[in-house]
Amino acid sequence: MQYYFAPMEGLTSHIYRNAHHRHFGGVDKYFMPFYSPTQEHNIGKKELRDILPAHNEGLCAVPQLLTRRAEDFIWAAGMLRDLGYTEVNLNLGCPSGTVVAKGKGSGFLALREELAVFLDEIFSQVDISISIKTRLGKESSDEFPWLLEQFQKYPASELIIHPRVQRDFYKNSVQLDSFALALEGGTSPICYNGDIMSGADCATIAQRFPAVDSIMLGRGLAANPMLARQARGEDAPMEREALRAFLAEIFEGYCIAFGSRRNAMLRMKEQWFYLGGIFEDSEKQIKKIRKTSDSEEYERLVEEILQNFKILNASKFDSGTKLPNF
Repeated sequence: MQYYFAPMEGLTSHIYRNAHHRHFGGVDKYFMPFYSPTQEHNIGKKELRDILPAHNEGLCAVPQLLTRRAEDFIWAAGMLRDLGYTEVNLNLGCPSGTVVAKGKGSGFLALREELAVFLDEIFSQVDISISIKTRLGKESSDEFPWLLEQFQKYPASELIIHPRVQRDFYKNSVQLDSFALALEGGTSPICYNGDIMSGADCATIAQRFPAVDSIMLGRGLAANPMLARQARGEDAPMEREALRAFLAEIFEGYCIAFGSRRNAMLRMKEQWFYLGGIFEDSEKQIKKIRKTSDSEEYERLVEEILQNFKILNASKFDSGTKLPNF
């Protein structure tokens, strides 16, 4: 089984990816947060920093594109090919309201005629591998059979399926019966994504769907950076010093990138939105981290957590663990 790290906007930057790979590992592919190419066909410094191969050395990183304009996708895929990438991922899964309102991400799934033309154009003109990350539909899983029929017309290198619809966001149960439809035909490898919190959860998916040979981890891996290794059967507890070094590397990397310890501290709050659950009885301390506006106080609060709060065993993270919704 291969394990992927899902693209998570505001979290899995190149600074985060490198730190995770160095201190925890276990991930076969890191999917980059989406880049949305513009009609001007240029790329900003911020986006370029994250995409540059020099900032992703030593790990397998896959750029993701978010657009509904075929010409913009084709241009961006060519630019990424010239940088040395051999795969690009099409984002048809983002459920964000602002993205969907523009007909992008999972909002594109409802625009049937436009999506069909888009897929035909990009697969006929892009000369690197295209993988697709999708949901079951925008409003209802009844949309999925038609979508699947479209996807199966083309040689996607992989079809990554989060078995919810856009309106679910990350609430309601994943629809595994609908996911199973993707395994009944087609030639593209299928990757499962959704609500994986433990190695046991991965084993459950592998047992129910033996044809699946890759699983994408998102919120669960952000909450427990050891998850990919634990999913591989490694019976290793979270090491406090590894977590301390991981967080310090990310924080210092953001300090350099933003030129401000305060701005770096504000970005680190996104980490604690997920990581807070790994420490026992830490709710009050996490709340203090979220409320502080002072970088020195932030560092002190983090050190207090790392020193004084018990790290939960991997067995505490299971399919019943509450995941952040947004």
